[in-house]
Amino acid sequence: MSEIKNTKAQVRLPIIIALAIAGGIWVGATFAEPKTDRNDLKAAIYKLQEIITYINRDYVDSVNTNELVEFGIESMLEKLDPHSSYIPAKDAALAKSQLEGNFDGIGVEFGIIRDTIYVVAPLTGGPSEKLGIQSGDQIIKVDGKTVAGTGITNNDVFSLLRGPSGSVVEVDIRRKSQKDLLKFDIVRDKIPQYSINASYMINDEIGYIKVTRFAATTYEEFQKSVAELKEKGMKKLVLDLQSNPGGYMGAAINMADEILGSNAVIVSQEGKTSRFNQKAYAVKQGSFEDGSVIVLINEGSASASEIVAGAIQDNDRGLIVGRRSFGKGLVQMPIDLSDGAELRLTIARYYTPSGRSIQKPYGDDEEDYSLDWIKRFEHGEFFSADSVKFNDSLRYETTSGRAVYGGGGIMPDFFVPLDTTMSSAYVNRLFNSDSAREFILDYLDKNKKQFEGMSFEDYYSNYQVSDAMLKGLVKVGERNKVKYDEKDFNKSKEYLKILVKANMSRNIFDDNAYYKVINDINEIYLQAIKLFDEAEKLALSAKKSE
Repeated sequence: MSEIKNTKAQVRLPIIIALAIAGGIWVGATFAEPKTDRNDLKAAIYKLQEIITYINRDYVDSVNTNELVEFGIESMLEKLDPHSSYIPAKDAALAKSQLEGNFDGIGVEFGIIRDTIYVVAPLTGGPSEKLGIQSGDQIIKVDGKTVAGTGITNNDVFSLLRGPSGSVVEVDIRRKSQKDLLKFDIVRDKIPQYSINASYMINDEIGYIKVTRFAATTYEEFQKSVAELKEKGMKKLVLDLQSNPGGYMGAAINMADEILGSNAVIVSQEGKTSRFNQKAYAVKQGSFEDGSVIVLINEGSASASEIVAGAIQDNDRGLIVGRRSFGKGLVQMPIDLSDGAELRLTIARYYTPSGRSIQKPYGDDEEDYSLDWIKRFEHGEFFSADSVKFNDSLRYETTSGRAVYGGGGIMPDFFVPLDTTMSSAYVNRLFNSDSAREFILDYLDKNKKQFEGMSFEDYYSNYQVSDAMLKGLVKVGERNKVKYDEKDFNKSKEYLKILVKANMSRNIFDDNAYYKVINDINEIYLQAIKLFDEAEKLALSAKKSE
């Protein structure tokens, strides 16, 4: 079989041909037989072209050829790996905006509760905040068209409210304190999205940074957070990458460069062709090369998160605390297609500084791959480090000679088991049904005066969620068809109070407040802040071995 090079033109060619046919270009029923091997690229394109043309011309029923091609593309990619993907043109802009760091819109965080769009919070500095739109407002009409009670989806909301900067959208809002609908003409503007959701001092020396994804602005956000925390006295850093699914590889490399010493290897990648082979080193004078570092990971930490964790672990720069990460060690290249769609094609595998690939095994069953965490849970891996078995043939060493293993994710230096003693299925249903969000928005609307002028320190230290509030939440749940479970409720009562308090603090204050409260029940976080003596020993050991 002749080798197929993954050039941009060759990746696009079969798809462009298929889309051209789908767009109505007629191709005759009689084709000149290509004078090439049946298994090469030209023969494959010829066969695809031939079949689509016969379907388009002769199939007994009418078909949407474009939909057929879209389905064919997605099916073709399923034969590759779990991370090569195709994003149709209608979804590509939204997918890009989630990583590019900003988008054009009205500037609200929203939720859909009982088929109605609720404003969770107007985004700071955005056009909605400037016009006085408030948390708890319900969006009833957009440009004169009723959107409440119509089965609206998140994607519908994006398409209605996002648009070019400078364009105007008319929004009719119901506010509980007002009898009539309030009409707003909102001029859309550039809305920043942040990938660092929290940055605060835990105590006089330890700083905390929560990174939720690796986007185009993550590196700049990280630099700013480190600088601000150092001004407040930070000498030790907790970098929280729990449940961070990854994103841009470049953002991960730049972040690691801020922490690792000069010339340390960060990551390498190898593809089928040499043009995709590269190795990244720490090249700058980083903003936090000397202080102790602890990185938090769990089973939801993937891709770019694993690049950062692997680089810090293999260079013995800091401790990794938590549970084994997801195990994604494949690199995707985004390729813009002619109709606005995007192909994200796996072009290389990446390797940590010690040389290990952390990509977990995958086969033909994509669902089995994506639900691997269920197998881990059932096998007991979330509760015991001993349940994770390593292959000695995949043993590697860090710079100071510590053993680390490839074959699927980053195994932490200190394992923290999942605590299931407080959570319950009933609590999950209350939050998944948006009953908790509905209750909190309504409660804060009715009790605004109680929180006016309250500092976060006072709220954190003294405010308690009452039993009466939980009863109110249960009633909202029942209204949303979440059946009350007394056993689960009693088991999770104190846990539920903290969840409600944390989510209320996000509405009253900001994301920093939310994480300060919720981290009080985050076992990985609580264990990590006790381990800085170990992190300092490791850093000293690494320096001696240089």
